[in-house]
Amino acid sequence: MKDLGFDTKAIRTGYRTTTEQEHSEAIFLTSSFVFDSAEQAANRFSKKESGNIYARFTNPTVGAFEKKLAAIESAQACVATSSGMAAIFATIMALLKSGDHIVASRNMFGTSIVLLNTIIAKFNVGISFVDLSNLSAWESAVKNNTKLFLLETPSNPLGEVVDIAALSKISKANHVLLAVDNAILGPALQNPIALGADIVIHSATKYIDGQGRCLAGAVVGSADIIEQVHGFVRTTGPSLSAFNAWIVLKGLDTLSLRMKAHSDNALKLAIWLETQNQVEKVYYLGLSSHPDYNLAKFQQSGFGGIVSFEVKGGKESAFKIINATNILSITANLGDTKSTITHPATTTHGGLTDEERLNAHITDGLIRISVGLEDIKDIIADIKQTLV
Repeated sequence: MKDLGFDTKAIRTGYRTTTEQEHSEAIFLTSSFVFDSAEQAANRFSKKESGNIYARFTNPTVGAFEKKLAAIESAQACVATSSGMAAIFATIMALLKSGDHIVASRNMFGTSIVLLNTIIAKFNVGISFVDLSNLSAWESAVKNNTKLFLLETPSNPLGEVVDIAALSKISKANHVLLAVDNAILGPALQNPIALGADIVIHSATKYIDGQGRCLAGAVVGSADIIEQVHGFVRTTGPSLSAFNAWIVLKGLDTLSLRMKAHSDNALKLAIWLETQNQVEKVYYLGLSSHPDYNLAKFQQSGFGGIVSFEVKGGKESAFKIINATNILSITANLGDTKSTITHPATTTHGGLTDEERLNAHITDGLIRISVGLEDIKDIIADIKQTLV
């Protein structure tokens, strides 16, 4: 059948039932696969014949996740990785070489910036950082050796947004690949490929799993691009385990339902936070007060579950509020059914220099909440009792 809806693809695509006729996808917990003959083994290693060889190369459960994610992203192919950071690293290492140049958003997740500055730079790859939403800055930063635009939209934790379609025009005019980290919204709320991106990177650890159970990542794009990334993954080893693949595979079944619920709760919390005297500023894309609200409304089908806010009194007040919560979990992870709370300046962005945090607008008074699926009245009540 053609033109299947998102939820139908998320539930029905990617898996072929085995001879056991199981209804739920099986987990293939094996490191290797048996060949019918030495000739078959030789043919598979030489790529004359398709089929499983070794779990670092392929695994049926991992393959099912890859096929399903590619289907709902309307992409040609996908390769799964052991984590979201492994997906970013594999993309860069597979597609760039020494002497190449990256233009990156300075508003990305802190560890992504640390990766570029401390590891990627060692390979003689040049890096220029620009403000995410400033299209002219992206265009001005392009050099003759620029090969990749790397960004996260919406950004973590402030929800800054770039016009993906407009940036895609700039990247294509300069023969530069556009890679979008889509961890904050996932494929249920945003489809960067449909907007012109070449590559979509996922931390499936977040909303795709949705319950904080495991680490997983993925890279989605054209068959040619994914073949190169897969070559790096199978050779260097940051492949996804079958068990973790099974978890995130099942997470896709309910992804759109959960993202709608996360978004509904987050909007209610953001609206309430705007009325609190101790709160100086609220960052949530679903608020009309957010400077990127109209753009987000155009290129997203929802606003996600991340709400950040600045409180009076800086770090001391922020720590006091975080420590006084009873229901929210103090952890730097996001995308869980359980609401989580953290202080970005000392956790997710703690590896940045003071200047880098300033450029990314990460202040000492900033608190980030990943709004979960508890009753929203209880989440609000928990925050309310801290604002005294």
